Amino acid sequence: METYEKKLLVALVEKYRKSKKDSGINVITRRTRITPDKLYKAYKQNDADLEKIEAVNQAVYRCRERGFLTFEQEGFSNEIRTIYLVDEKIEEIERYLEETYQFESRYAMKRRFEELIAAYENGSSAAGYECGKLRQLLEKNQIPQNYLQLQDMLKALVFIEKNERELFLREASMLIYGDSKYLEENALYLVCRALREYLERPCQEDELEDEILEEYHIVRERQKLCLKGNMTIRIAGRELDLGAFADGVEFFADELKRLEWINIRTRRFMTVENRTSWLRLKIPDVALLYLGGYCVRSQRDFLKKVCCDNPELTFWHFGDMDAGGFYIHEHLCRITGIPFRLYRMSRKELENPHFQSSLRPLTQQDQIRLKSLERQETYRELVTYMLEQNVKLEQEIVSFYGTENENMEEYFVC
Repeated sequence: METYEKKLLVALVEKYRKSKKDSGINVITRRTRITPDKLYKAYKQNDADLEKIEAVNQAVYRCRERGFLTFEQEGFSNEIRTIYLVDEKIEEIERYLEETYQFESRYAMKRRFEELIAAYENGSSAAGYECGKLRQLLEKNQIPQNYLQLQDMLKALVFIEKNERELFLREASMLIYGDSKYLEENALYLVCRALREYLERPCQEDELEDEILEEYHIVRERQKLCLKGNMTIRIAGRELDLGAFADGVEFFADELKRLEWINIRTRRFMTVENRTSWLRLKIPDVALLYLGGYCVRSQRDFLKKVCCDNPELTFWHFGDMDAGGFYIHEHLCRITGIPFRLYRMSRKELENPHFQSSLRPLTQQDQIRLKSLERQETYRELVTYMLEQNVKLEQEIVSFYGTENENMEEYFVC
């Protein structure tokens, strides 16, 4: 039977910490409260599981005995109506959660936040500027939800501002984090946004966020466009039928300036995040572009031309079902202005028997980034499910089985 004590206490603590009471600016005193269906959604439904209802009740009774909360019951019933936090016990509850469930208390978060600021505020000018903003939050007793992710940003800012070598982006990532893809997948947007704010240099209309790094001698590797499917391009007065290449074709993005038009002879055009999946996929009536991560300038310009030359196309994106995959999709839609639909990135895949052995638990970083995505309607339902079930899934296993289904059309139903 599921244990509800942690869920109960965490819900009350988080609600209290998000309230104005915690910042000391609350004018009207309101009790911090939740209802039992926050713990078990079907608590008040006629067909609810009685054992789960009893488990919720027992968790509430135990916490009351510890002095952590009070509650009200429905009249003439043992059913709990409302649960109230005993505010004075907030720090004691957090210590209990930390000791019993490895929950990070507000005190521990504040200590780590102070240590983070102290470690980086003198590291470089932009890092110092960011730490100044963070100190202002700390003075108001506020701690950003993504404060652990901020360490990645500050670490990169210090390195980038001191860098004097000509570096490719993935070389810089290796030198900062010891991982060639970590900067792009986890911190690039925050880093570039911070640099632009510090320099007071917002993105121009035709500029991408990460192009600010060129001022610090950091550039992306020379890009290639990797295409597959039934399409024809005309380049420098010559026509090339890419459909003749069953496994696709790639060419340097520098050739874009000689590209005259693109004729896509399919109904759908799809970007694919990972190369293995791009190599594996051969979907009827779909043309494919290998994205390889966040969309770069050459890919953006190519996609805009595809859209302009083929106005009847529908656009889809296929990527990992994790925080990085969703951020890549969000970035793709934003910089191209094209509403890419999601291909096989749904709850169905997470529940598919084929993929159960490939599901992986979320890291703390995953949880932080996914919680930020919950605010966006496009991802809310799926992200909430992933957080509740503590799962994520890489696309390679989906594409491996994806070619075995004869009725591919079912995957393109919106």
